[in-house]
Amino acid sequence: MPPSDPVADHPTVLVVDDERTIADLYTEYIAETYSVRTAYSGEEALDLMDSTVDVVLLDRRMPGLSGDEVLETIRDRESGFRTIMVTAVSPDLDVISLPFDEYLTKPVSNGTLHDAIERMLTRSTYDAKIQRVMSLASKMATLESKLDLCDLRANDEYAALEAEFTEMRTGFDGEALDDDPYSEFTAEKIQTVID
Repeated sequence: MPPSDPVADHPTVLVVDDERTIADLYTEYIAETYSVRTAYSGEEALDLMDSTVDVVLLDRRMPGLSGDEVLETIRDRESGFRTIMVTAVSPDLDVISLPFDEYLTKPVSNGTLHDAIERMLTRSTYDAKIQRVMSLASKMATLESKLDLCDLRANDEYAALEAEFTEMRTGFDGEALDDDPYSEFTAEKIQTVID
């Protein structure tokens, strides 16, 4: 599907899903609020990604170039947009190394999609350290909601994630979150660790 007519003050969201009905549904959900580009494969997504994209909604399991591979390519490009995984794949320890900002498990409602995009747009206004702390907190909260905390803490990769989070939040007072109505769980996670 071609990009919708871009409106200067509307952020651009790239929707990526190999299931056309789902990609089109997400596009329909958000088209009145954002400029939307829709890709039905990882390869097409990479072709549509440029500096005007603000947020990417990315399916994980796609034939050809998977969402995981797209994420790696995005990281190599050092792009400035936020990435939300929107997938039927329940998160497991294999997501620790993936460079996403948030992880949503399908089915995803219109409201949930809008809220997640708004969180990412708000996050984009913060400096790189705060963005990273929030991304780490998001990843940890996702894993902790789906997996046993004892098993997580026994995992070396998760321990490294926790250590990075603890180190990065040093000196971070969370003030930037006061103006962010979309980061309730992240703010709570960060504040818990700070206190």
